[in-house]
Amino acid sequence: MSVKNAMTADFLRSAYGGESMAHMRYLGWADKADKEGLPKIARLFRAVAFAEQVHATNHFVVLNGDVADACLTAGAVFGMKETAENLVGAIAGEEHEVDQMYPVYYEAAKFQGEKDAMRTFNFALQAEKQHAEFFRQAREHALAKKDMEFEAMYICPVCGHTVADEAPDKCPVCGVAKEKYVRF
Repeated sequence: MSVKNAMTADFLRSAYGGESMAHMRYLGWADKADKEGLPKIARLFRAVAFAEQVHATNHFVVLNGDVADACLTAGAVFGMKETAENLVGAIAGEEHEVDQMYPVYYEAAKFQGEKDAMRTFNFALQAEKQHAEFFRQAREHALAKKDMEFEAMYICPVCGHTVADEAPDKCPVCGVAKEKYVRF
């Protein structure tokens, strides 16, 4: 895999930066949720952090270009607040990716004939929709000073598909088998 078009390469680098930052931000916010007595919200943050790592890795692999320095700029919420407020930042970030970033990146890659970039942008887009919804649910719980009610979170290690309680027999996004899902 390698990218032939500079615009798609820039979008992959930007997405890599954003996903990397989300990964680290969610791990920090997981620790905060644990300290507030919200272990399942903390588990959700850790599961989604893993999904963001999957996305960053996918973008990085597709780039597969010459080794060179790159300045990565990615907008994101910065800081540590109470869990309910951290979830506002998480929702905003996921909604930005769903409503603006990934649809544009995908269409540019499609226009430029970059099939591998199209695939990784689509994988991320589909998972980010799920993340936004889980974070909305988590915020409602956090505002009520209650933890979430799920047994486990499952993440597809290929595309980041995210589900609660039980992994599907086959990932609906990339087709990976149930046994490959990572349990949190």
